[in-house]
Amino acid sequence: MVDIVEIAEKILKMVECDQADVRVMGDRSHLTRFANSQIHQNMYEENYTADVRVVLGKKIGTAKANSLDDASLRKMVDRAVKIAKLQKDRNDFVSLPGKTGKLKKPKTFVRDTASHTVVEKARAVKKIFEVAENYSPVPLAYGALSTSVQELCVANTLGVSVYGKHTGAKVGICMIADEGDEKGYGWSEMIHMDVNRIDVEAVARTAAEKAVGSLHTKKIEPGEYEVILEPLAVAELLGYLAYAGMGALAVQEMRSFLCGNLGKKIMDEKVSIWDDGNDPSGIPMPFDFEGVPRQRVDIIENGVAKGYVYDSYTAGREAKQSTGHALPPGSGAFEVGPLPLNLFMKEGTMKVEDMIANCRRGLLVTKFHYVNIIHPVKTIFTGMTRDGTFYIENGKILHPVKNLRFTQNVVEAFSAVKGLSRERKIIGGDFGVSVCPHVHLEKFHFTGVTEF
Repeated sequence: MVDIVEIAEKILKMVECDQADVRVMGDRSHLTRFANSQIHQNMYEENYTADVRVVLGKKIGTAKANSLDDASLRKMVDRAVKIAKLQKDRNDFVSLPGKTGKLKKPKTFVRDTASHTVVEKARAVKKIFEVAENYSPVPLAYGALSTSVQELCVANTLGVSVYGKHTGAKVGICMIADEGDEKGYGWSEMIHMDVNRIDVEAVARTAAEKAVGSLHTKKIEPGEYEVILEPLAVAELLGYLAYAGMGALAVQEMRSFLCGNLGKKIMDEKVSIWDDGNDPSGIPMPFDFEGVPRQRVDIIENGVAKGYVYDSYTAGREAKQSTGHALPPGSGAFEVGPLPLNLFMKEGTMKVEDMIANCRRGLLVTKFHYVNIIHPVKTIFTGMTRDGTFYIENGKILHPVKNLRFTQNVVEAFSAVKGLSRERKIIGGDFGVSVCPHVHLEKFHFTGVTEF
């Protein structure tokens, strides 16, 4: 085992500069992958990386290494210093963070997840195949079951020194059903820090039902429809909203939808969105990549724009304190700025079946795919539906439809919410983790249709 705290302290001793911080990360993961309802790969990976950020006056340089021997670490430090000397002064830089209060200690580590074996994964995957056998036509299962242990130590020359260990488990299943020349696709997934909370049979049933139910899709005309978005689809939109404008740098650079809107009602009063890295109902991350304790930040409260997240750099520009939302240096952190990585959307009171019953003419959307931002300030996004899209009329699901492309102002879409489900799901994505309900929107604009 590698002592990443010891490695972090060693790196700091090598640095000679005005300020510096280091991150040492360890990742041990095991994955069982399956296709055509057969296990075809077991993979174990153990990887450690370190990075350092050095400050020389107002100049900043970063470097990274994935070998932790003394020679590699020395080379990394020297490279960061050399890069810093070549930079222009960053005149709005104030300081790296100092100690900023006690860390909360939510549960982040589950021993059963850390010790989950390849045999246990094989048994779980077998259950997935057995579930598929109960459907007609029998769909084939594709996907993966994974577990991981991640460690992070952050330390700096101003006295910050924090360490955390996290576990995670995830299953993602795509079922494909064949009937003649027709194919039906269904997707479902589940993520949790505790592998014992992953119900592979329930996930498999959802994917299989969607796959069989998606056979014989019908083409519908593009246009404006009501939509009931499942948590996967909601999380995709929230993630891109976060990327587009829930961070301080986006606001400071006037490229956020929050610009000029703080204190104003911009969404339906049913909508509340916040970030909280300490909430145990998500995947807790009690400190950020600068070692600052994560704070809860309310972004939308009852439809009103309330705030956004900071790292030390963006907070310093406004003479404020970091909210604990820094990204790792070298990950485009200065370009992207801080991001909320633990988003929550308030639940409602409705059952999903009641939401469907209240839908006059609309679509049930499992997930979105290939989402891109057209206009970040106006929050105009485009993307595709995927792996299970169904037409609803007068409160009943009538048939599956061919996938559609949407082009939509997302803030505007969340301004007319007909209902939210009482249940929420944890969804992992490209921009952290979201905990989301089903959302029934009055209108959503689809601009094109596919052939599948």
